[in-house]
Amino acid sequence: MTFETLKFANSPILEGGLRTKKIFKKSYKNKPLITVITVVLNGEKNLQECIESLQKQKYDNIEHIVVDGVSKDKTLEIVKKYEDKIDYWCQKKDQGIYDAFNLGMQLASGDYIGFLNSDDIYTENAFVHLINYINKFPEKDFIFGAVKKHWGILYGYKPYKIKWSWGFYSSHSTGFFIKLDSAKKVGFYNLKYKYSSDYDYFYRMIVEHKLTGIGTKKEELFGHFRRGGFSSKISFKDHFYEEIRIRLDNNQNKILVILIFIYKYIKHFKKINL
Repeated sequence: MTFETLKFANSPILEGGLRTKKIFKKSYKNKPLITVITVVLNGEKNLQECIESLQKQKYDNIEHIVVDGVSKDKTLEIVKKYEDKIDYWCQKKDQGIYDAFNLGMQLASGDYIGFLNSDDIYTENAFVHLINYINKFPEKDFIFGAVKKHWGILYGYKPYKIKWSWGFYSSHSTGFFIKLDSAKKVGFYNLKYKYSSDYDYFYRMIVEHKLTGIGTKKEELFGHFRRGGFSSKISFKDHFYEEIRIRLDNNQNKILVILIFIYKYIKHFKKINL
């Protein structure tokens, strides 16, 4: 599925932001435009802190797109509070977080795309690190920034691990930035996968399309990944079986997949059979 073939299923219920006032940002030779996509559903608890962490960045050529899946709490009130700083926001019924990601990607016009989920925040120097890596490695398709999770810091990038492990990258949420042109090669998140479409996306990105990337150092922290978001609510069992399905759908060696299945099933028997 490509950027050109995916169409909006229906129009947004509501929309706003700078674009609706005919104000559009653009890229400059030494100042690339960075699009940040925030998807949210009933996220009033952390959304304001999320938005403000982006607005406090020391880099100012940022395009912020917010996609709300028709929240029932005060999410929309918080979004409207920042009407003059958000480039575009819309409230639209979607088919889940990955569908909302796809919509945000269609709306992006920056040189690079990043994802800041409503439960997460950027560190003060996130974009200082990002622009430094963009300038140092302009040939790279994507960047994985270090991310603080509740149990430690995820950092680095080891592409060879994608064949058998999730431990090949820092973190999708907050730390991942990809060139818009490179993202168009990969296409959209596949909605047939409810829990781990990001793994499918990365598999296609790294293995099928052979895009190149780089991970930042541990101390070059991009953000904080909070408990309680979408990924925190997925059971190990659902995650496990869908991951196996993704490997098979992407034509990974079946013998290797069987070995991975047996190893992980034995290792995580209690989690899988809860």
